[in-house]
Formats: sequence, C-alpha cells, structure tokens
Amino acid sequence: MTRSVEAAQDDSGPLWDGGWHQRAHRIPSPNYGERPVQGAQAIDLIVVHSISLPPGEYGTGKVQQLFTNNLDWDAHPYFQSIRGLAVSSHFFIERTGQLWQFVSCDQRAWHAGQSAYRGRSQCNDDSIGIELEGLEGLEFEAAQYQMLTQLCRDIEQRYAIEHIAGHEHIAPGRKQDPGPGFDWRRLQDALRWPLRRFPAATLADPPSTR
Repeated sequence: MTRSVEAAQDDSGPLWDGGWHQRAHRIPSPNYGERPVQGAQAIDLIVVHSISLPPGEYGTGKVQQLFTNNLDWDAHPYFQSIRGLAVSSHFFIERTGQLWQFVSCDQRAWHAGQSAYRGRSQCNDDSIGIELEGLEGLEFEAAQYQMLTQLCRDIEQRYAIEHIAGHEHIAPGRKQDPGPGFDWRRLQDALRWPLRRFPAATLADPPSTR
C-alpha cells in the first residue's frame, strides 16, 4: 500500500475523533462524498458486507488497496472483472479481528450502490458500511464477531442507529453478502438490541430469552 497508515490508538484515549474511530487503523480513501443530510441523527443504518481479494484469499492487503485506488489490476486474473472500480467502506474487519477505517462516518462512503431499505433508497446517504473479510456463504471468525459487536456499540454511542442489515437485504437479487454463513442470531445475542432493528429475514427461530 502506498498510503500512510495511522496506527490504532490505545484503549485509554477518546473513542472518536470526529467521524474517525480512534481504535481503527486509518487509511483515508478518496472514494467518498458529502452526505445529503448532515448530523448524527440522520445516520441510522449499519450495513454489513463481506469481501475478500482475490475471492477466498485472506490477509492479502488487496482490500485496503482496492478501497484506496491502489490495486494493481494486472496482479490477478479476477481483478480484470473489477478493473477501474472506485468503491469504499467505512470499516473493514480482517479475519483476525483487526479493524481498518477508510472514510469518516460523517461522510458518505461508496459501499451500498443501488439500494433501498426502511422505506428509503440510496442507502449510502444515511448508513455506515462495515466489510467483513470473508466469502459470501462461508463462515466468519469469532474475532470478527467480537470486533463487529464492539464496533456496532461504539457507532451507536455517536449515531442514532435504528437499523442493521446485510448488503443482501438492502440490494436483494443484486447482492448476496454477507450470506448464509453469517450468524445473525449470534450478533443479535451479542448486541442485545431490540429485534426490530434487524431484518425480518434474520429473525427466524429467535432466542427463547427474548
């Protein structure tokens, strides 16, 4: 990666620096824009994605390169199919649980594409995107669930989160991530958020303690 990486802060410092999470490794992406409506109250959705580059290969650093426009398109045959793609997410959680941030949560990252949820379209406008390193349909690591849970709680401290959904729920038929390998019940149990915040499709066989 050619961009400088700011090391994550220790746990004794403040949690947020504006829209930047202080415990994430920061690599600013050029792929972002202003949100059409400003203020923490306007950001009420977390979108969970999955990604790996090349697909099914982990720890390559290629996701970070993609989100910062530094990916060598000729380095792997698969990259030809996404050549020139300019995308970003706010956060990326590696298989180890390592947390990266590319775009301030106060800004509009380019993660959702054409989408609609809770009666609104263009989910990039008022959501925060979290990418998990993985392949749709396969399982994720315990360290990722742990980091995702803590990150969601931290985001809720600053933003008025009322919904959390997968890319597959906001762009059905077009996207399938994070896919059936993602354990929504595990996340629901860990967060202890009201079940109304989760997509209806994830609420089958809800925990008996609810």
